[in-house]
Amino acid sequence: MNLALFDFDGTITNQDAFTEFLYFATPKSRLIIGGIIASPVVALYKLGWLPARFTRPILSRIAYGYRRCNELDAIAQRFVDHYLPLVIRPEAQQQLEWHKRNGDEIYVVSASLSPYLNIWCQQQGIKLVCSQLAIKHNRYSGAYVDGDCSLENKVRLLKQSLAQQGQTLENFRHIYAYGDTYEDVPMLELAEHKFFAWQPITTTGDIERLIKPHR
Repeated sequence: MNLALFDFDGTITNQDAFTEFLYFATPKSRLIIGGIIASPVVALYKLGWLPARFTRPILSRIAYGYRRCNELDAIAQRFVDHYLPLVIRPEAQQQLEWHKRNGDEIYVVSASLSPYLNIWCQQQGIKLVCSQLAIKHNRYSGAYVDGDCSLENKVRLLKQSLAQQGQTLENFRHIYAYGDTYEDVPMLELAEHKFFAWQPITTTGDIERLIKPHR
């Protein structure tokens, strides 16, 4: 069996689903108040001084903290049904289907969020490792269970998920990986067959060359 690893935002989709869901799922009053609170964070991110892996958890806490699970999950279902089909890349869906026909083990490994990715991956019949929102007393706390799923944390959480099923990376004949930003590089380095922004890459030099315009 082979293993296929897909980033989500920008790889499977042509849009940033994390940001779109934030606007889709957050009431207007919370968006306004949260926007004021988060404005220094957003400014630092846009200036390139605060990496996305630190920005996302802050925004998630502001947007989803103390939200009822059933309410946010219902919104996530609408997001999956009505928004995601509009932004799924045809080449990504084709590659997913190719791996399914090949009988490969398929994972989405993403910094995007669990409420909508859980639903979408279940629909696709594929496995998921992502930034999981913590739950307490039937409400989302806004905090992450095990950190932002990016960079080296993608690899750590993937290995953890495989270990829970009694597997390791060595169980697979070939590994394929698909990403589109520097946050995917540790995951890409696991694979024999690597694709960055849907271009095949073979060397570290290729990764560095392709990453520069995508940082």
